Amino acid sequence: MAQTLIQNGTIYTMEDGDTVFTGEILVEDGKIKKIGTRIPEEELSGDVEVIDAAGLNVMPGLIEAHSHIGLFDFNGESSVDDANEMTNPVTLSMDARYSVNPQAREFKAAYSHGITTMLLTPGSGNVFCGLPFVLKTYGNNVFDMSIKAPCAVKIALGGNPKGTYGERNQLPMTRMGVAQVLWDTFRKAKDYMEAKESGDHPAYDADMEAMIPALKREIPCKIHCTQHDMLTAIEVANAYGVRFSLEHAWGASDYIDEIVESGCDVCYGPIGTYRAAGERRKVDIEAVKTLDERGVNVALITDSPILSEESLYHHIGEAVREGVPYLRALRMVTINPAHVLGVEDRVGTLREGKDADLILVKGRPGLDTDASVCKTMIDGKVIWQSVS
Repeated sequence: MAQTLIQNGTIYTMEDGDTVFTGEILVEDGKIKKIGTRIPEEELSGDVEVIDAAGLNVMPGLIEAHSHIGLFDFNGESSVDDANEMTNPVTLSMDARYSVNPQAREFKAAYSHGITTMLLTPGSGNVFCGLPFVLKTYGNNVFDMSIKAPCAVKIALGGNPKGTYGERNQLPMTRMGVAQVLWDTFRKAKDYMEAKESGDHPAYDADMEAMIPALKREIPCKIHCTQHDMLTAIEVANAYGVRFSLEHAWGASDYIDEIVESGCDVCYGPIGTYRAAGERRKVDIEAVKTLDERGVNVALITDSPILSEESLYHHIGEAVREGVPYLRALRMVTINPAHVLGVEDRVGTLREGKDADLILVKGRPGLDTDASVCKTMIDGKVIWQSVS
């Protein structure tokens, strides 16, 4: 029965109504066994490893809710795109796990900067792109690292699928075409599901099978969209009663009421991207504050490796600069994305019974420019520590 006792740290539990306090955390067999100002002696076994966290902040491991690392592989002499199966606008059943290189150097960059959990998703070259999954960032076997697969259905609107198929003079080359693919595919999937439930035996269709968990609200749809494409996403998703998140969501400030009324989540970012024509025309970081105040569950995303994993710190800082209180911004990279990914029972806060995924940090990430992670623990094991 392996135990680790973390003492003297300033603990950020990130639980609702949380307080920040100096205390102790007892880790046993990969889980948080006890947390409080002082752990009773009777909880300790004879052989306890003690970590002195004096002067450090102890936080849940950070969570990146939208990443492509290991799928966009920049580790060789030339880049590899294994994120986009751009052979058909509907590739629903593509499982992202089969494209991930677990040896990609970006994983070390993630856990060394305190990111312990990630969603990895297919790219946005198609309308229905495939099946994302959630994994812990440390390991050498992506299937062992996975904790929820699939965790969503990835959908993309706007410039990416238009760019893919418009160049081929193939549907969808316009936003009208993208919407048509959306409506047709949802209708076919619903008909397929209802035929199975009624006792009919439709011919097996892997793409339609992949959509059934979303139609049953067991997993959400993650919908890449910006500006007025968000209205299309809301219209179709609400028509079929699916849970969904708006991914990237640049231009959200124009549609605050519609987003709030839809009940969706928002995975906003990357906020460090450049402003440009097209989808990046309106990178409205201030929308994060308004959405949070209106009760929307907001997560901050880097879209790594499009931006670096450690830029998640910058995202926290930019949210604070726009007026988001620090603890609210910290929720956007811990418990909020855990809810988006459906893994809040395991990660996202420091609570008894949850996975012992936590970080010991000098300073406050996103607020202090010199903040740095001293130790990263995943499943109760120290998998990284600074040499200084």
